[in-house]
Amino acid sequence: MAFELIVVGGGHMGSALAEGLVSASWCAPEQLAIIESSVEQRESLKARLPGVTVLASLELEHVGDSTGAVLCVKPLHAESAARVCGIAGVRRLLSVVAGLSTARIEAVFPGPIAVIRSMPNTPVLVRKGVSAIAGGAHVTKDDLDWAESILGAVGTVVRVTELNIDAVSGLSGAMPAYLYLVVESLIEAGVHQGLSRDVSRQLVVGTFEGSAALLAATGESPEELRSQVTSPGGVTAAGLRMLEGRAVRAAFLEAVASAAERSRQLGR
Repeated sequence: MAFELIVVGGGHMGSALAEGLVSASWCAPEQLAIIESSVEQRESLKARLPGVTVLASLELEHVGDSTGAVLCVKPLHAESAARVCGIAGVRRLLSVVAGLSTARIEAVFPGPIAVIRSMPNTPVLVRKGVSAIAGGAHVTKDDLDWAESILGAVGTVVRVTELNIDAVSGLSGAMPAYLYLVVESLIEAGVHQGLSRDVSRQLVVGTFEGSAALLAATGESPEELRSQVTSPGGVTAAGLRMLEGRAVRAAFLEAVASAAERSRQLGR
């Protein structure tokens, strides 16, 4: 049976995409297949995604003229998995593999292939992801629209050139980890000031969620919103003065630069 879409790799990202696509009615469950090597994970996917076909390997009969694939495997296995897709006849592929250029994927295919490279982040697991996409040498607008429709089922999508994908990796791709570190630190700070860990967590997570919603809803700049909370000589000003004195802003700039450079290294 030929499928509309084949997700190659059923880990966190692949399964989240599959769930989002089914939930958004991007395609019927029976039009979607997931290729996953782990027996245990295959059984879990079958239980979570009724109607979706979960297979151990990709075969020629699974690919038709309109079948697309999403590459969601670890970088170590990405080129061999892409090669299997090419042998099976896939002619349109969306890759969410960090550090793997469209040129490297194109090189393992037997003929021209529309490769769209993407960098989503982990909030796709709750359909709040932010993804960037960039097209390879043979990609058309229709191919980019196709890729955006897939990732749009689990969040928002921006289009960039491939030269910018490494910067995206260092910023929004890694950003959940940066923010979790901030949240973790603030919860600990609340505990140090005498709050219970449960109360501190509620205060920090709730404020984090509300502040993000306010920033998105008002359209005001973060600088404007920050100034609204900061009275001259007040409590917030004292805390911000300490953070600026410890070069927190510079640390974030360096963190993003370092992560982006690591992404470039992986792609070489």
